Amino acid sequence: MSRSVLNVGQVRIHSGSVSKEDAMREAADILEAAGAVTSAYFDAMQQREQAVSTYMGNELAIPHGTNETKNAILDSALSFVRYDGGVDWDGERVTFVVGIAGKGDEHLEILSQIALIFSEEDEIARLKSAQTPEELFGLLSAVNE
Repeated sequence: MSRSVLNVGQVRIHSGSVSKEDAMREAADILEAAGAVTSAYFDAMQQREQAVSTYMGNELAIPHGTNETKNAILDSALSFVRYDGGVDWDGERVTFVVGIAGKGDEHLEILSQIALIFSEEDEIARLKSAQTPEELFGLLSAVNE
Protein backbone atom coordinates (compact mmCIF):
# COMPACT_ATOMS: atom_id res chain seq x y z
CA MET A 1 0.00 0.00 0.00
CA SER A 2 1.33 3.34 -0.98
CA ARG A 3 -0.28 5.43 1.75
CA SER A 4 -1.38 5.16 5.34
CA VAL A 5 -4.67 3.37 5.96
CA LEU A 6 -4.99 4.76 9.47
CA ASN A 7 -4.39 8.23 10.88
CA VAL A 8 -5.01 9.59 14.36
CA GLY A 9 -8.30 11.18 13.26
CA GLN A 10 -9.67 7.70 12.56
CA VAL A 11 -8.96 6.49 16.12
CA ARG A 12 -11.42 7.08 18.94
CA ILE A 13 -11.93 6.07 22.57
CA HIS A 14 -15.36 6.05 24.23
CA SER A 15 -15.83 5.44 27.94
CA GLY A 16 -19.34 4.08 27.53
CA SER A 17 -21.14 1.44 25.54
CA VAL A 18 -23.19 1.56 22.36
CA SER A 19 -25.33 -0.87 20.39
CA LYS A 20 -23.75 -3.04 17.72
CA GLU A 21 -25.58 -1.03 15.05
CA ASP A 22 -24.31 2.29 16.46
CA ALA A 23 -20.75 0.91 16.59
CA MET A 24 -21.02 -0.18 12.95
CA ARG A 25 -22.48 3.22 12.00
CA GLU A 26 -19.55 5.01 13.67
CA ALA A 27 -17.05 2.74 11.87
CA ALA A 28 -18.71 3.49 8.52
CA ASP A 29 -18.93 7.23 9.25
CA ILE A 30 -15.21 7.41 10.07
CA LEU A 31 -14.35 5.58 6.84
CA GLU A 32 -16.64 7.87 4.87
CA ALA A 33 -15.14 11.00 6.48
CA ALA A 34 -11.69 9.68 5.50
CA GLY A 35 -12.84 9.53 1.87
CA ALA A 36 -12.48 5.74 1.73
CA VAL A 37 -16.13 4.75 1.21
CA THR A 38 -19.44 6.09 -0.02
CA SER A 39 -22.49 6.51 2.18
CA ALA A 40 -23.68 3.09 0.93
CA TYR A 41 -20.95 1.32 2.92
CA PHE A 42 -22.94 1.14 6.18
CA ASP A 43 -25.61 -0.89 4.36
CA ALA A 44 -22.84 -3.10 2.96
CA MET A 45 -21.56 -3.69 6.51
CA GLN A 46 -25.05 -4.65 7.64
CA GLN A 47 -25.39 -7.10 4.73
CA ARG A 48 -22.09 -8.76 5.70
CA GLU A 49 -23.15 -8.95 9.34
CA GLN A 50 -26.44 -10.65 8.40
CA ALA A 51 -24.52 -13.25 6.38
CA VAL A 52 -21.78 -13.92 8.95
CA SER A 53 -20.73 -12.27 12.20
CA THR A 54 -17.61 -10.13 12.02
CA TYR A 55 -16.78 -10.91 15.65
CA MET A 56 -13.19 -12.22 15.65
CA GLY A 57 -12.57 -13.13 19.30
CA ASN A 58 -10.29 -11.32 21.77
CA GLU A 59 -12.91 -8.56 22.17
CA LEU A 60 -12.50 -7.59 18.49
CA ALA A 61 -15.05 -7.09 15.73
CA ILE A 62 -14.09 -6.08 12.20
CA PRO A 63 -17.20 -4.88 10.37
CA HIS A 64 -16.75 -4.61 6.62
CA GLY A 65 -18.75 -4.82 3.42
CA THR A 66 -19.49 -7.69 1.08
CA ASN A 67 -17.75 -8.57 -2.18
CA GLU A 68 -20.91 -7.50 -4.00
CA THR A 69 -20.62 -3.99 -2.58
CA LYS A 70 -16.96 -3.33 -3.49
CA ASN A 71 -18.10 -0.36 -5.59
CA ALA A 72 -18.82 1.51 -2.32
CA ILE A 73 -15.07 1.41 -1.54
CA LEU A 74 -13.09 4.34 -2.91
CA ASP A 75 -9.78 3.71 -1.11
CA SER A 76 -8.27 1.48 1.57
CA ALA A 77 -8.67 2.69 5.16
CA LEU A 78 -9.36 1.65 8.75
CA SER A 79 -11.34 3.07 11.60
CA PHE A 80 -10.41 2.02 15.13
CA VAL A 81 -12.78 2.63 18.04
CA ARG A 82 -12.38 1.39 21.60
CA TYR A 83 -15.56 1.16 23.67
CA ASP A 84 -14.54 0.83 27.31
CA GLY A 85 -18.14 -0.02 28.25
CA GLY A 86 -18.20 -2.79 25.66
CA VAL A 87 -20.53 -3.58 22.79
CA ASP A 88 -22.85 -6.59 22.80
CA TRP A 89 -21.95 -8.24 19.50
CA ASP A 90 -24.56 -11.00 19.26
CA GLY A 91 -23.82 -12.15 22.79
CA GLU A 92 -20.05 -11.58 22.62
CA ARG A 93 -18.38 -8.67 24.44
CA VAL A 94 -16.49 -6.43 22.04
CA THR A 95 -14.19 -3.64 23.16
CA PHE A 96 -12.52 -2.89 19.81
CA VAL A 97 -14.44 -2.17 16.60
CA VAL A 98 -12.16 -1.94 13.59
CA GLY A 99 -13.95 -0.83 10.43
CA ILE A 100 -12.13 -1.86 7.30
CA ALA A 101 -12.36 -0.88 3.65
CA GLY A 102 -9.91 -2.47 1.25
CA LYS A 103 -9.51 -1.47 -2.37
CA GLY A 104 -8.89 -4.57 -4.49
CA ASP A 105 -7.19 -7.19 -2.32
CA GLU A 106 -5.56 -4.73 0.09
CA HIS A 107 -8.01 -5.73 2.82
CA LEU A 108 -6.20 -9.07 3.15
CA GLU A 109 -2.91 -7.37 4.01
CA ILE A 110 -4.65 -4.99 6.42
CA LEU A 111 -6.49 -7.88 8.11
CA SER A 112 -3.25 -9.79 8.60
CA GLN A 113 -1.71 -6.77 10.41
CA ILE A 114 -4.77 -6.49 12.68
CA ALA A 115 -4.69 -10.23 13.36
CA LEU A 116 -1.03 -10.01 14.41
CA ILE A 117 -1.76 -7.20 16.87
CA PHE A 118 -4.75 -9.01 18.38
CA SER A 119 -3.02 -12.39 18.64
CA GLU A 120 -0.91 -11.16 21.56
CA GLU A 121 -2.56 -10.68 24.97
CA ASP A 122 0.13 -8.15 25.93
CA GLU A 123 -0.73 -6.04 22.87
CA ILE A 124 -4.44 -6.14 23.70
CA ALA A 125 -3.66 -5.05 27.28
CA ARG A 126 -1.62 -2.12 25.92
CA LEU A 127 -4.48 -1.14 23.60
CA LYS A 128 -6.88 -1.22 26.56
CA SER A 129 -4.64 0.92 28.75
CA ALA A 130 -3.92 3.66 26.18
CA GLN A 131 -5.20 6.96 27.56
CA THR A 132 -5.59 8.98 24.36
CA PRO A 133 -6.38 8.36 20.69
CA GLU A 134 -2.82 9.51 19.93
CA GLU A 135 -1.36 6.87 22.24
CA LEU A 136 -3.68 4.23 20.77
CA PHE A 137 -2.66 5.27 17.25
CA GLY A 138 1.00 4.88 18.19
CA LEU A 139 0.36 1.27 19.25
CA LEU A 140 -1.40 0.60 15.93
CA SER A 141 1.15 2.17 13.59
CA ALA A 142 2.16 -1.24 12.22
CA VAL A 143 -1.01 -1.30 10.12
CA ASN A 144 0.50 1.45 7.96
CA GLU A 145 3.66 -0.54 7.13
